[in-house]
Amino acid sequence: MKFDFLRLHSYAYEEPEKFLSTDDIENELSELYTRAKLPQGRLELQTGIKRRGFWEKGTSPSSIATKAAEKILQKFPREKIDLLLHASVCRDFLEPATAAKVHFNLKLSPHCMISDLSNACLGVLSSILMAGQMIERGVIKTALIVSGENSGPLLEETIRHLKNDPQMDRKKIKPFIASLTIGSAGVAILLAHESLAPNGAKILGGSTLTDSAAVELCQGDGSTHGLMMETDSEALLKAGVKLSKENWQKCLQVLNWKNTDVDKIIPHQVGTAHRQAMLTELGLPLDRDFQTFEMFGNTGSAALPITLMKAAEANFFKPNDKIALLGIGSGLTSTMLGMEWNS
Repeated sequence: MKFDFLRLHSYAYEEPEKFLSTDDIENELSELYTRAKLPQGRLELQTGIKRRGFWEKGTSPSSIATKAAEKILQKFPREKIDLLLHASVCRDFLEPATAAKVHFNLKLSPHCMISDLSNACLGVLSSILMAGQMIERGVIKTALIVSGENSGPLLEETIRHLKNDPQMDRKKIKPFIASLTIGSAGVAILLAHESLAPNGAKILGGSTLTDSAAVELCQGDGSTHGLMMETDSEALLKAGVKLSKENWQKCLQVLNWKNTDVDKIIPHQVGTAHRQAMLTELGLPLDRDFQTFEMFGNTGSAALPITLMKAAEANFFKPNDKIALLGIGSGLTSTMLGMEWNS
């Protein structure tokens, strides 16, 4: 799908309060490492992740998302928000929508529509596509998309499980490696019709492809306060790269781009192996992307947007740069968007 009037009005992020280094995790699992004959430093070598963040125990996803959104609403009238989408993997509860809590926290208009839109690591990108179509068709003028991801419960439960299972060995630990890379972050994005954001970056359009045959390769289960996830990382990487290649060709057609038109790249932040495999398979250069996974880990639905924001903060983009947002999420689904930076 293509957009003619969709603009990125403003954005904000919230960094986690605490960080856990990869060395800390391996020290915590030292007994398992010794028993399974795993070398110290293996996790960082495999993933490139040095640390991942988490929030104080009891911190709700809605409070994280609220803090990020408040930074936007300091400069934009909250009564003009037409749609609020909460896009996290993490939620306060199963019912009602976590968006209801964020709406209450932000004191948004009763006329503002709300919903949760969860799609693994693609929640924010999926929300951009959904809200973007509403803005493009004139149904609404603005949409506030928020995410509050907290890896604390998953990290805690995964480490506890690995330490307390006497049968855990080299083979059995594999499905839990991805869980040890998950980080935390909060993001907020305000989309608007060009009449409200004439100088905002242009969201030009994009495409989505789904390979639901891979639905069992990564699955999480549990309550909103405790989660366990098992991932076939090798199979997921292979299937994800294949799907990404197919979707990238579709995205290029939608945008009428060639690979040589792409100035900057913001991929989802899984780790070193995924980054290199995907960019190589797509035929994109390895020196035009921006990375945050080394210091934040994989922050789920917040990963790609916070990387976009950090890149902008670092003056990574130049006016008129064409930017490729390369999203992938368990399911499997790939969503890719094209942007043109204006300022």
